[in-house]
Amino acid sequence: MVDATAAGQAYTALATVEELLKAWDGGGPAVLRAGGLSVRDLKRTAVTLDVSEPVAAFWLELAYAAGLLASDGEAEERYAPTPASDEWLRLPAAERWTLLATAWLSATRTAGLVGGRDTKDRTLAALGPGLDRSTAPEVRLRVLALLAGLPEGAAPEPDSLLARLAWERPSRGDRAGAEDLRARLARWTLTEAEQLGVTGRGALSAHGRALLPPAPGEPPADPARLLAPLLPEPLDHVLLQADLTAVAPGPLHRPLAEVLGVLADVESKGGATVYRFTPASVRRALDAGRTASDLHAFLAQHSRTPVPQPLAYLIDDVARRHGHLRVGAASAYVRCDDDALLREILADKRSAGLRLRALAPTVLASGADPAALLEGLRAMGYAPAAESAEGDVLITRADAHRTPPRTPPAPVPEGPPVPDATLLAAAVRAIRAGDRASTAARRTDAADPSGSAEGPPGALPRTSAAETLATMQAAVLTGESLWIGYVNAEGTASQRVIAPVKVEGGFVTAYDHTAEEVRTYALHRVTGVAELAED
Repeated sequence: MVDATAAGQAYTALATVEELLKAWDGGGPAVLRAGGLSVRDLKRTAVTLDVSEPVAAFWLELAYAAGLLASDGEAEERYAPTPASDEWLRLPAAERWTLLATAWLSATRTAGLVGGRDTKDRTLAALGPGLDRSTAPEVRLRVLALLAGLPEGAAPEPDSLLARLAWERPSRGDRAGAEDLRARLARWTLTEAEQLGVTGRGALSAHGRALLPPAPGEPPADPARLLAPLLPEPLDHVLLQADLTAVAPGPLHRPLAEVLGVLADVESKGGATVYRFTPASVRRALDAGRTASDLHAFLAQHSRTPVPQPLAYLIDDVARRHGHLRVGAASAYVRCDDDALLREILADKRSAGLRLRALAPTVLASGADPAALLEGLRAMGYAPAAESAEGDVLITRADAHRTPPRTPPAPVPEGPPVPDATLLAAAVRAIRAGDRASTAARRTDAADPSGSAEGPPGALPRTSAAETLATMQAAVLTGESLWIGYVNAEGTASQRVIAPVKVEGGFVTAYDHTAEEVRTYALHRVTGVAELAED
């Protein structure tokens, strides 16, 4: 019972992966810029497979791990089946399942994480980055090994199996997160093994047991050989019904399934698959190159029942109307009431590059753009005229290139700009303050009554750092003004007359008579300080 149940689920797994590959055969969803599948595309895939989103994520990750799906690497990147998927589809069913199960057992990608958050609080997308967990293969193998150690057909409770895993590897305080991941991986393993057909009714199947490494000295088992007798044999026939349906009582041979999948739509799946014929599905088969006689012969060959008359009428009716209207692409056209002239153009070898073909006696279509078509016909000696979409002749003139609107430049007066009142007042204030700083009388020292220690007139005062600090602190207490030399960050030296207010933290805050505002100066940039003589 366990093996039969697991084999039935294995057959469903194969059908689901095949349906996924078929759905994405013409080009699957786009790849997100950050990698992976968008939430919307995951929902669409779940609807296509008729499963929940977590289950759809599992089948996607399984096909990806088995190398059946990948991104195409184009500029507008999309997911699509790989060349390996074509080879996989040609394998016997048991071998196809073995490839899937082996890929699942060794994969580090974990579908159960899809929809969760990473360490940067970003959503983890199916087929995207961040789903690899290095412990996943080891946990899967250990879970299957524990199931294999039970009597055949025994299905343990998930909690008891998790307790056994926790007992084998007790958790410590600093390993709580890792142990929680192992527990989740074990639960996901039980669920995925049931979906894949490795287990049946919670117990390990014979072909699932064959996936485990053999014991020392024993030859490896072949899962495909054990599973093959349990899978239904492919059929080469269907049962056509009068209600425009066909019933496949089991799995079909691949050529039959592929043609029938084009000719009809799947209406229901299960032990038997029901296909429905519609005008759209028959037209799809005709678009694929089949003729009405081909379809009649195909159905008569593969049906155990006579072809119903409504189905034959449907095929003939759609085939009779198919292709009456033709749709193609043309970049430009040539029309002329003189059909002889158009035949002459077609016969001219020089028109080969214009890719002309006759659509009607008076109309030619071209694969070249209108400008190239005009130039080509003129080079052949004709005088064509361009026409608009309404059929009117276009009046052309030499192209006139214009810039976007521009503002004319404002006139720039010669010489420096005329100063305004504010600029003049600031200049006068700076000149007067500079004069005061350079001509202010310095208080002479008793030891040097001539003041020669201060250097020649206009030179910066020179004092030691200790003298500078002491003089500044004294001026704060007395409210006197000082004459200082100062070098700014650019190395420019200047003389200033300041009234210190506060000395703190290597800076002096003072009223600068030169700038007529309160400023802060770094003491290490003050070259020297001198007291001003009393008036």
